[in-house]
Amino acid sequence: MKNTALTHIHESLGAKMLPFAGYNMPILYEGVNAEHDTVRNSVGVFDVSHMGEFLLTGSNALSLIQKVTSNDASTLTIGRAQYSCLPNNDGGIVDDLLVYKMKDEQYLLVVNASNIDKDWDWISAHNNLGVDMKNLSDDYSLLAIQGPKAVEAMQALTTVNLSAIPYYHFKVGDFAGFPHVIISATGYTGSGGFEIYCKNEEVETIWNKVFEAGAAYGIKPVGLAARDTLRLEMGFCLYGNDINDTTSPIEAGLGWITKFTKEFTNSENLKKQKEAGVSRKLVGFEMQERAVPRHDYEIVDAAGTAIGIVTSGTMSPTMNKGIGMGYVTKEHSTIGSDIFIRIRKNDVPAKVVKLPFYNK
Repeated sequence: MKNTALTHIHESLGAKMLPFAGYNMPILYEGVNAEHDTVRNSVGVFDVSHMGEFLLTGSNALSLIQKVTSNDASTLTIGRAQYSCLPNNDGGIVDDLLVYKMKDEQYLLVVNASNIDKDWDWISAHNNLGVDMKNLSDDYSLLAIQGPKAVEAMQALTTVNLSAIPYYHFKVGDFAGFPHVIISATGYTGSGGFEIYCKNEEVETIWNKVFEAGAAYGIKPVGLAARDTLRLEMGFCLYGNDINDTTSPIEAGLGWITKFTKEFTNSENLKKQKEAGVSRKLVGFEMQERAVPRHDYEIVDAAGTAIGIVTSGTMSPTMNKGIGMGYVTKEHSTIGSDIFIRIRKNDVPAKVVKLPFYNK
């Protein structure tokens, strides 16, 4: 099991550590609800250094990215990032990822920790274009500084105007005394803030300076458990739960990152699927009674007939009600549809709702 460069700090803070994607990661510190509230109302810091980073360079770097990803990376300009996915040949998803345009002919791909090797092999297998690929995953750390006070709390650490970085844009600049740090506004929580990509040997100093600068703003460390409740309130997909090798981007509601203005892996079949319609869809739902839906719980109709499966679920700390996402048959996917979640042989009523669950 791998450690991040900050594992010893998490342990010294008393974090509950558990294996996650092959890494020893902090799951929680003081408790999920308290950490969730910290990010919603002030500022919290996640160590997400387990994520993977690939650097693609060369005159054909864009062509390779266009070939393996579903979104249209040709629209990117330097300083912009894009959410995308890697379709497989069977209608499913190898992984979802972020694509950053660092320079002309240079792109940074940020992939999920559990899929680093799989993604590297997949992209490499399609690289017959001579693109220089570097796997930087073991050399770089990633901090997510999230919350409505993140910009104000961190501004003293950089000459970059943090409030001027729009969503899904980034700057490379000084931060906490180090040059050439990537400061990216691509959060996964819905509460604002940004991410810091830095070298492993820099991250402990940066962590300490971040907490010094944020002390007056109530800054706290936050674990992966609250990261999951925060992203679920926003209706953001989690690979391995809501999307995987067997779920298509069309079924998952990711048609907006699936651009048929170009050819990419399995694009012809996905285009046919979009035109013909899908038999199941990923939806958000709220429980109508006090109950907590969980991953893999069965979804049924009023007659008790199976119509789907829960992919993610929790008791929302912000709304104090059970919320979840899951795949259901097309006829049960419209907003307002009544569905039932089978919890220990009881069919508990729920209603399909528009995402996100949480609105500022």
